[in-house]
Amino acid sequence: MGSHFNLSAWALRNRTLVLYAMIVLAVVGVISYRQLGQSEDPPFTFKAMVVRTLWPGATAEEVSQQVTDRIEKTLMQTGAYERITSYSRPGESQVIFEAKDAMSSKDVPELFYQIRKKVGDMKNQLPEGVQGPFFNDEFGDTYGNIYALTGDGFDYATLKRYADRIELELQRVPDVGKIDLLGAQDEKIWIDLSNTKLASLGIPLQSVQQALDEQNAVSDAGFFETSSDRVRLRVSGSFDSVESIRNFPIHVGDRDFRIGDVAKVYRGFSDPSAPRMRFMGKDALGIEVAMKPGGDILKLGKNLEDTFARVQKELPVGMTLSKVSDQPAAVRASVSEFVDVLTAAVVIVLLVSFFSLGMRAGTVVALTIPLVLAMTFAAMNWFDIGLHKISLGALVLALGLLVDDAIIAVEMMAIKMEQGFDKLRAAAFAWDSTAFPMLTGTLVTAAGFLPIATAKSSTGEYTRSIFEVVTIALLLSWIAAVVFIPYLGSVLLQDLSKRKPGHAAVQRNTAHDPYNGRFYARFRALVAWCVRFRKTVIAITIATFVAALFLFQYVPQQFFPDSTRLELMVDIKLAEGASLKATTAQAGKLEAMLKGHPGIKNYVAYVGTGSPRFYLPLDQQLPATSFAQFVLLTDDIKSREAVRKWLIDTFATKFTDVQARVTRLENGPPVGYPIQFRVSGEHIDQVRKLALEVAAKVRQNPDVTNVNLDWHEPSKIVRLVVDQDRARALGVSSAQLAGFLRNALSGGHVSYYREDKELIEVLLRGPQDERERLSLLGSLSVPSSNGTNVPLSQIATLEYGFEEGIIWHRDRLPTVTVRADIYGAATPPSVTAKIEPTLDSIRAKLPAGYLLETGGTVEDSARGQDSVNAGIPLFIFVVTTLLMLQLRSFSRVALVWLTAPLGLIGVSLFLVVLRVPFGFVAMLGTIALFGMIMRNSVILVDQIEQDIGAGHEPWTAIIDATVRRFRPIVLTALAAVLAMIPLSRSVFFGPMAVAIMGGLVVGTALTLLFLPALYAAWFRVKAPRAA
Repeated sequence: MGSHFNLSAWALRNRTLVLYAMIVLAVVGVISYRQLGQSEDPPFTFKAMVVRTLWPGATAEEVSQQVTDRIEKTLMQTGAYERITSYSRPGESQVIFEAKDAMSSKDVPELFYQIRKKVGDMKNQLPEGVQGPFFNDEFGDTYGNIYALTGDGFDYATLKRYADRIELELQRVPDVGKIDLLGAQDEKIWIDLSNTKLASLGIPLQSVQQALDEQNAVSDAGFFETSSDRVRLRVSGSFDSVESIRNFPIHVGDRDFRIGDVAKVYRGFSDPSAPRMRFMGKDALGIEVAMKPGGDILKLGKNLEDTFARVQKELPVGMTLSKVSDQPAAVRASVSEFVDVLTAAVVIVLLVSFFSLGMRAGTVVALTIPLVLAMTFAAMNWFDIGLHKISLGALVLALGLLVDDAIIAVEMMAIKMEQGFDKLRAAAFAWDSTAFPMLTGTLVTAAGFLPIATAKSSTGEYTRSIFEVVTIALLLSWIAAVVFIPYLGSVLLQDLSKRKPGHAAVQRNTAHDPYNGRFYARFRALVAWCVRFRKTVIAITIATFVAALFLFQYVPQQFFPDSTRLELMVDIKLAEGASLKATTAQAGKLEAMLKGHPGIKNYVAYVGTGSPRFYLPLDQQLPATSFAQFVLLTDDIKSREAVRKWLIDTFATKFTDVQARVTRLENGPPVGYPIQFRVSGEHIDQVRKLALEVAAKVRQNPDVTNVNLDWHEPSKIVRLVVDQDRARALGVSSAQLAGFLRNALSGGHVSYYREDKELIEVLLRGPQDERERLSLLGSLSVPSSNGTNVPLSQIATLEYGFEEGIIWHRDRLPTVTVRADIYGAATPPSVTAKIEPTLDSIRAKLPAGYLLETGGTVEDSARGQDSVNAGIPLFIFVVTTLLMLQLRSFSRVALVWLTAPLGLIGVSLFLVVLRVPFGFVAMLGTIALFGMIMRNSVILVDQIEQDIGAGHEPWTAIIDATVRRFRPIVLTALAAVLAMIPLSRSVFFGPMAVAIMGGLVVGTALTLLFLPALYAAWFRVKAPRAA
């Protein structure tokens, strides 16, 4: 090999260049670190689009059959959907299209364009009177900074004017992307006018509406074209105040009167109100700020703080701007936590290096770590990988692995210099003997993370930066080991050869003399025993492996752990069809209880809708008048758990008439309820009946709580059965009757009142008494086409009844979802596994075409698991190819592969003993563990082959190679395991760290004891006769 190019020897011949490269890379790394974007979660694409259609007057069933089904059918023709869910409410259809999980993020915009086109093309197939469809695909916008503008004595109009000014200020702040106002109530001018009163005066309602509309219209009066100028004509009369509307004169027949004489004219807001935002029990206007893609959330947070501090001083007395959601603070805490973990891991690795390698060799490793980290930061900046919880955890994970190459290289160089090699020869020897096995081992370790890179799913996309960061760090660590370590070693290890000048003549065949100490003698005897009694060792190992697989069933299962953020989410759901007033009343009841409760910093309520996406994995809720959502910010984790327990107990005793749930924030892609079972089929009644049976079975499980159906209750209706003969004779059609009632109860458009930049709608409706007292409905005077008025009771009979308030579909089939929470320590997969067998009896009697499917955490976890499993064949192929290139023998490759799964012994043991759940992240760590174990195996097998190639007896070669590789194998494993200790405290990465620690401890022991025995058994190595 000596005639081949030797990179380590080249590095020593060109020291100045190497030193210059080290300085440049260190500087570039520091600059890159400062330029890395910081965020809470990795960039993540929500592959969902909502298609919303309105059909005023239609029932939920009519909307479902005539609108929703047709849109669903069109969307299915794309063939690129994971699922299509929809709901139909009276007058409204909402279809949620979710693209295939495996679809690449870059293909999603084109798919959404095709959807717009296809749905646009079928628009003429929808019934007459349909409004829309309208499209929304902006689900990924995260409003990390939300502020509440409140003010005692200030109405929504005043708050909005100041909010508009603040929005203008924010547009100038660097890194600000999107700004939206939340909870705004549109201003209206209401004219409350009783048609019954008008009828008694003989005044037609249409005449009033027409007069108001004509008076306020903007009409062109033309212009004079003179010889010198063009003079435009302007006609006065448009309304310039509410008073001018009130005093507007109307002449009908021989009567003259003012609007104010017969109607109440006043300025107000949407009624019923639009979804509201309330902060600390007060009506508020929300200002939500999203960051530009690739921005730095911490810099944005600082800029926003400065801006809002200035804005607060400009607000009038009594108006306050409060911080509701502060993602920069959460990111600051998260980054700070991981930097502390990284620092602790660096210190641990340095201590391992110093204690095991000595001060000088340890210093070489100590200088390499920050250099490799700096190079990693530069590469992350180049590949546009920001700092977030996934990449930061991956950095800590990589730290324990990237020192492996440095330890192996410096240990080999130090040993050779102790044996009398000069610096150049020692570096050259290290290159010749370990560089390529080390590279193979590095690539094998990196390949262990390959299934994460190839996972085509939302979960894979969320965790992909683990592969990216670890692979970058490992490859750079190998470069550092073969280029920078020789240089640093030549500077810091030069005294080692001077200690034992008598060793200058020592040749390569005595290279293992330093291993003749007492400890190595005992270890040599242990290895020799394992090789001699190979069958016993192999049998014990296999038995232990089988036992570990059996033990694995007692490991708790999970998908992603809950977030460590201090917020709690509280959902309140009333019966379908409940009014916004009823929902507001329940929200107010909870607000009164939250006020002054210990441990709560602030709370915000979203009434009639869910919270905006203030952090990326939020399970966002759709608007509904019967729904309210609270976000509570607590003081610390202890307070969060205490408040959560108090709320759960409170809801069980004081909110028995509503469906309520309390949840921590999620990690990973949003799931919603952890336990979900879906019943789908053609007939709603049958589906509902089956769903109630499933719910009864789910309730039998002691671990679940809050069992509910996503839709169940019908809504109240009053059906007006029109006597068509009499109505026609009196000149009233059903359409006219519906239009009159809609205008009388909700308000009919008359005109627009223009005020500066605002366009305020003027609406005419019945007085409050007629709108709120259902008993007066029959006495309403209905205008007819011939100008007379008819009491409603003369042409229609009122029937009180019920109808579907909402109809949910999944892939065009009516679907009812049985949902449940888990408030105890049990994990969703284990609870679902207990419930599943109890549903067999229901599954057995399902009619043809009906489905009972498992959803929730288990479904999402399985999808993520399947996407990772799809990458396993590539992982096997890549690793096998790398091993074949290095070992060039099917037998030896098989040997190395056989050691990989044995790490599961340690994984099972550590997870069971420490009661750590095995989740998606731990599963990724376990796959990666295979690569780490094989790395050591390939280096050991290669060393045995080198010794046999140098003329040693196979028996002696196995034992000597294992003894010589003991120190670097144990040191690298020790560095990796100890570096994981700080990471094991992390809620998100803890299970992965514990799995890797356990697997490496056992895997390393098996590499040193089981692998020599297996090698001897495989190749039938016999003991020398002298032995």
